[in-house]
Amino acid sequence: MRVHHHLALAVSLALLGGCAQSPTDDATTTVETAAPEPASDAATAWLADVEAIAAAGDNAGRRNAIEQQLKSLGLAWTGETFESEHGPGQNLIAEVSGDASAPLLLLGAHSDRVGEGKGATDNASGSAVVLALAERFKQQPLANHRVSIAFWDQEERGLLGAHAYVAKGGPAPAQYVNFDVFGWGDTVWMMTPDPAHPLVNASQSAANAAGLHLSAGEQYPPTDHRAFLKAGWPAVSYSLVGQDEIGAILAAYAGTKPETTPKVMHVIHSERDTLAQLDANAAASGIDAIEAALRQWDANAAAGAAATATGSD
Repeated sequence: MRVHHHLALAVSLALLGGCAQSPTDDATTTVETAAPEPASDAATAWLADVEAIAAAGDNAGRRNAIEQQLKSLGLAWTGETFESEHGPGQNLIAEVSGDASAPLLLLGAHSDRVGEGKGATDNASGSAVVLALAERFKQQPLANHRVSIAFWDQEERGLLGAHAYVAKGGPAPAQYVNFDVFGWGDTVWMMTPDPAHPLVNASQSAANAAGLHLSAGEQYPPTDHRAFLKAGWPAVSYSLVGQDEIGAILAAYAGTKPETTPKVMHVIHSERDTLAQLDANAAASGIDAIEAALRQWDANAAAGAAATATGSD
């Protein structure tokens, strides 16, 4: 998740407030010192993927860890290189399942991190969600969409990998779904420019079934979905956080220092961004909800197309 340069002052104040304190210094900010033990196979697998990515010493190593996971899933990938003012970058793209003629559902997350910490929350957590969903959609493909996945480089430099993909011309998805900061909490936070988007209702139903809240709206920190929206391509983004964090995060990005530092801003872009902050059980519930929402959206898309065809007869 990128700290937008135009909001650097306000966000830096919040980050500095967090970095200047130990977890015990701020009684209103809860930062875990040890991750809860995974209670399911899904939670264990997600945490193992996060750990493998976060253990890498640099961004090339993080991509290599993802490549190893793709290999274990039986997925072939391509490395799409690009150049930026910060040097060469590389996106990883893999086809998962579905007929090549079907509309494309593209799932993505950025693989790079900043220099501080291990980048476990930002954004090995989101990359591991994409890997988990890839495994599920490979085992049980969607009925009406083909699925591909992407891991973007240089998001922290300005969403450069995602912009490079768009500038290259795609392929353009029928829907892009982004994941950034998916590490703990009781709320699926969804960026959507359209509150009536069919995926919103599907996400609400799926979150309810998983015992989670849904917070859906246009206000959301800057990350790779913006490159797609700028191109006029449909895009949403998901995070998993505590419900009480969202207002404070938005206040900081609006230029106001929040009264208390939310955990997200206490952790990301700092030495605290390690596995110790993560809740694999919450992440597993969030992945279940997202999978269910996407399957419902896929089914609804077919039903809507059939209704449109009938009405035009």
